[in-house]
Amino acid sequence: MTLLGKLNWNAVPFDQPIIMGASGAMVLGIVLVLAWVTLKGYWPYLWREWFTSVDHKRIGVMYVVLAMLMLLRGFADAIMMRSQQAIAAGGAQGYLPPEHFDQIFSAHGTIMIFFMAMPFIVGLMNFVVPLQLGIRDVAFPTLNSVSLWLTATGILLTNISLVVGEFAKTGWVAYPPLSELQFSPGVGVDYYLWSLQIAGVGTLLAGINFVTTILKMRAPGMSYMRMPVFCWTALASNLLIVAAFPVLTATFAMLLLDRYLGFHFFTVAAGGNAMMYVNLFWVWGHPEVYILVLPPFGIFSEVIATFSGKSLFGYRSMVGATMAICVLSFLVWLHHFFTMGASADVNGFFGVMSMIIAVPTGVKIFNWLFTMYGGRVRYSVPVLWALGFMITFAIGGMTGILLAVPPADFVLHNSVFLIAHFHNTIIGAVVFGLMAGYNYWFPKAFGFRLDERWGKASFWCWLIGFYVAFMPLYALGLMGMTRRMQHYSDLSWQPWLIVAAVGSFIILVGIACQAMQLIVSIRHREQLRDVTGDPWDARTLEWSTASPPPAWNFAVLPHVSGIDAFWSAKELAHARHDGPARSRQYRPIEMPRNTPTGFVTAFFAVIAGFALVWHIWWMVILGAGGAFATMIAFAFREHDEEEIPAQTVAEFDNVHRVEVVL
Repeated sequence: MTLLGKLNWNAVPFDQPIIMGASGAMVLGIVLVLAWVTLKGYWPYLWREWFTSVDHKRIGVMYVVLAMLMLLRGFADAIMMRSQQAIAAGGAQGYLPPEHFDQIFSAHGTIMIFFMAMPFIVGLMNFVVPLQLGIRDVAFPTLNSVSLWLTATGILLTNISLVVGEFAKTGWVAYPPLSELQFSPGVGVDYYLWSLQIAGVGTLLAGINFVTTILKMRAPGMSYMRMPVFCWTALASNLLIVAAFPVLTATFAMLLLDRYLGFHFFTVAAGGNAMMYVNLFWVWGHPEVYILVLPPFGIFSEVIATFSGKSLFGYRSMVGATMAICVLSFLVWLHHFFTMGASADVNGFFGVMSMIIAVPTGVKIFNWLFTMYGGRVRYSVPVLWALGFMITFAIGGMTGILLAVPPADFVLHNSVFLIAHFHNTIIGAVVFGLMAGYNYWFPKAFGFRLDERWGKASFWCWLIGFYVAFMPLYALGLMGMTRRMQHYSDLSWQPWLIVAAVGSFIILVGIACQAMQLIVSIRHREQLRDVTGDPWDARTLEWSTASPPPAWNFAVLPHVSGIDAFWSAKELAHARHDGPARSRQYRPIEMPRNTPTGFVTAFFAVIAGFALVWHIWWMVILGAGGAFATMIAFAFREHDEEEIPAQTVAEFDNVHRVEVVL
């Protein structure tokens, strides 16, 4: 064992031109961005206003930026997989060797689930939930910053594996015995485990933060049954995070003990049980599906109510359906492995529960349709994403009901039919929901709307591309094609896979349209400027403040007297023919100080995580000790708040006049 543990020059894949080319492009891009920021002199501003910020809005924006970058990274893997399968038929082997293809599909699932969808959702919750609750910040602002930067640590470690070492070749679920040391002796599984352990701690801390915030920090008068539906779905999602993520952490810890200390939790010898890992993983895994899906359900509720000009139909049933899904999501995990050999009674129970959980989701679909019925629907970009979701998710749900029937699942298990179903639900609900939320709340975050033409072009490319890319996989699954195939000999599959590859490139055009939408919107931001704070004539409290909101969110905390508090206040003001916003009594506001605690903790976490992967024990001690010292230093801080003078609050409020005073 050397000073650098297992690390040496052989860890860099110089003999893999595709990997080295991608690595070089990634490193070059990072260097160019750093050089541009340096030349422009932005470092002091970024450090002061962003990297050390504890403002929930800026933390939310940084989460979303990370997610957008990882969307590009994960989609690059998807393009390579689809193009490889389109050409690797019969005697043709394609351009990706098997060991590289295995890393690509493992990285794709890991990145898209953990580092694209999760950060995007947590970012939107960060930005929106405190504003909708009518409060100034989350319960634990510094912990919020730590959560962000620990997530960034996991992302960085995963991407380092592209350049130094390798990533897991086990798929994103890392089932034993393949993930055990005997069958995966390299560092790929270690990168996977430590990246997700560190990022998982950040996610768990975020879940605790949001549960506390929603339960204990609502505006005066905002009872539970007056909360916006997005806050309810955020509460359900974070309750699932708090309940489920410790299971994942413990499961990965057991696998790490197997790999590092020779334990036998999941090995094929010495009393280990690989199926225990599969059970524990999916005890986390199926609640994770609803951790991802529930907040987009809340987004669709806000979007459809706003653009229909009506209050949400069946608010109480929507809340009840949300919490029913929250509970039932822990009773369906075994449908992921009906083929493991459980009794007919066990399989039957989980099959029935998997069908029952579709009922509250159906309630939501009908509530959204009834909300639109009779309303004056404005077909803006967020509404298009919502309509695309309802059609796509309904199809995905029906294929899920089919897979919930154990005999059918025995035939279709591990086929690309399952891949099509999973993407049908995750893209249809999660990605479409996140894009709806991104377009809906963008003007609140930055003070100007996104360009509608490019937004609609992006939507149609995503929608058409999705169906072209994944409908062929349903047919291929019924034809017997299993997933994760680098090469196949049945030439009758190739036309279907070529069509699927074309669909992935149509989605790529949709992503390019989104990039153009952002660029065009920035260039024409003055024409798209939101000077009212309420560009959509919306219903909830986040639209009652300026766009973008000040650090303190509300000059005076709003008093809530019913559902859709902002809409009710506007209606009352219009009925009374009120003039401009009335004067208010301003008081000094205490706000948390910015702190580098999160950033510095993540810096040491990167050192510790990298060292643990490569068995550099002195560096592990350095990284862990530095992170611990950082938290101790924060614990002994003397000044953790700063006062915003009443005059400053009044001056901002007078410049950014709102239509209605709550």
